Amino acid sequence: MESSDALHALSTFRRSFYECLHRRRDALFELTDALLTADAAPSPVHLSLEAPHRRGWGNLYAALRRGRIDAEDLRGLIASHPLAGSGATPVFAVDVSVWDRCDAESSPERGYYYHPSRHSAGQPIVAGWAYQFIAQLNFVRESWTAPVDVRRVRPGQDANEVAAEQVKAFLRLWHEEERVIPLFVFDAGYDPVKLQQGLEESPCQMLVRLRAGRRFYADPSLAGPPAPTGRPRRHGPKMKCSDPRTWPKPSTEYACEDAGYGAVRVRAWTNLHPKVRAHERRGSRGPLPIVVGTLVLVEVERLPRGERRREPRVLWLWWHGEGEPNLDLIWRAYVRRFDLEHTFRFLKQTLGWTTPRVRHPEQADRWSWLVLAAFTQLRLARPCVEDRR
Repeated sequence: MESSDALHALSTFRRSFYECLHRRRDALFELTDALLTADAAPSPVHLSLEAPHRRGWGNLYAALRRGRIDAEDLRGLIASHPLAGSGATPVFAVDVSVWDRCDAESSPERGYYYHPSRHSAGQPIVAGWAYQFIAQLNFVRESWTAPVDVRRVRPGQDANEVAAEQVKAFLRLWHEEERVIPLFVFDAGYDPVKLQQGLEESPCQMLVRLRAGRRFYADPSLAGPPAPTGRPRRHGPKMKCSDPRTWPKPSTEYACEDAGYGAVRVRAWTNLHPKVRAHERRGSRGPLPIVVGTLVLVEVERLPRGERRREPRVLWLWWHGEGEPNLDLIWRAYVRRFDLEHTFRFLKQTLGWTTPRVRHPEQADRWSWLVLAAFTQLRLARPCVEDRR
């Protein structure tokens, strides 16, 4: 993209972003500009000292408390600026990041979540608010992503159900000229069965990481002739991920050489299903649902530079979508999912996403959208400063 085109896209985004702000729009807009120009601020009140913020520090907190942002319009605006270099099939990562509020005992709707670096009573569990992001990935040699949606997961909600509703809402806003079916990548904390049931009628592909000890079953017709008595079989031959002796011949296979991972081998088994334990009809004595998908195994020769002291482990994935799976896209898409972790770190450490100590979660929601809008402006302005690298 040329520098002039990037400036035009950035100015168009800023005008449209201003229209998405309603009550106290000037204060919210100036707060976003102050966030873009400031260094790492220890608290939001320091943003009021920046030149773009022409109001007092009290107006800053009043904007977060009483301001109003049209989240639906802002979602559509951010989704209309896709990430360059995303490839023929758009790939999106879905993951949760926690805004820890351990000491805010009077703040409502806090939940208890896993946190990798902060501990409470010796356990990696913190109290706070959980936010679920959808971010577009690319296959360029960089770690930039494009967060396109954020939604708070309340303590009583199931993250899988919220993710399915969030993906379906995003698909209604997302428009692509060629109508390519996108791929959504999830980490191991999500349940593939619940996600697949929630996204059954949606035009998308899903890819979920699995733990290595799971078991799957083939079609019951492969288990031999039916027994003369008893109910019909519902599960066929068993496949244990931890026991290669139970693995049948793969349906498809792919192999390639990669500069970072060496020899890569990907195998896929179609028409497999797990035994469902927790489902909405549990306890009704009805038949268990059969959720059929594709099991994918990824094996690499080595890890990239910087991680070669560790031995590579096998990677089990669950794929569901229309047609046959693209194994080359699948393994590369999950590897690029980790770029979202760099985005979380940038949002927290540089843009100060979790820095404000607001009391109410609605204030945190408004601040999260402002941070997302600021990050999008930085992404759109990148071509303007490429010559300064």
